[in-house]
Amino acid sequence: MRLVISDGNRILGEALAAVMQDSEHEVVAVVSSADDCVSAVTACKPDICLLEVRIPHLEDGLRAIQEIRDECPATAVVVLSDLRDRRTWSQANKLEIAGLVSKDRSVAQIVTALDAIMDGKLVLDQGPWRKPVSTASAVDLTPREAEVLQRMIAGQDTRRMACEMSVTVSTLRTYVKNVLAKLGAHSRLEAVALASRANLPDAASPRQLPARPDGEEAPPFDVAAPRQAGIPQ
Repeated sequence: MRLVISDGNRILGEALAAVMQDSEHEVVAVVSSADDCVSAVTACKPDICLLEVRIPHLEDGLRAIQEIRDECPATAVVVLSDLRDRRTWSQANKLEIAGLVSKDRSVAQIVTALDAIMDGKLVLDQGPWRKPVSTASAVDLTPREAEVLQRMIAGQDTRRMACEMSVTVSTLRTYVKNVLAKLGAHSRLEAVALASRANLPDAASPRQLPARPDGEEAPPFDVAAPRQAGIPQ
């Protein structure tokens, strides 16, 4: 795994880089500003960019995510944040991030999450952003919407779903919009995580991260189906 780590606190960034390198991962750059993050990712083309979203301000982090998604779509962007408000999470999530990890997690837990993302999974820290989802949400889905949700969990992109369901891309996007609205989700990533978390009917169960070496439970991340170069809208 090749990584760019961006954290407003350079000391913390360097510490995380040291642990990642001890885990035999290659950290190609450690930066502390949004502009430097975008430049490093563009130059180095890492597998993952681990980005603390306030560098130094939320707007800077969100802009960096968008620029990285535009310039280097093959790089998975993982947001690292110590923020607790759902609004911030939702704003980052709309930009098609590959994962969200709280800065409250231990370094070992962050490494575990990154390894899952490197395997192509979507990782979402349950954290305080998690809102309960009733299984009644599944009853509200039409058969077509339920099928779309199942295909989203399987990691299919828009065109593949439309082709296999024999509908137009425009119709498929309408189904996706309805699914997000009924689940109260702001993006496909959130919908997949919420559906898996709630164990909605016909939804694939989330894969569990391995237990920590000391025998404690794995960190509370939702790990969903494989990504396909991000989750196209």
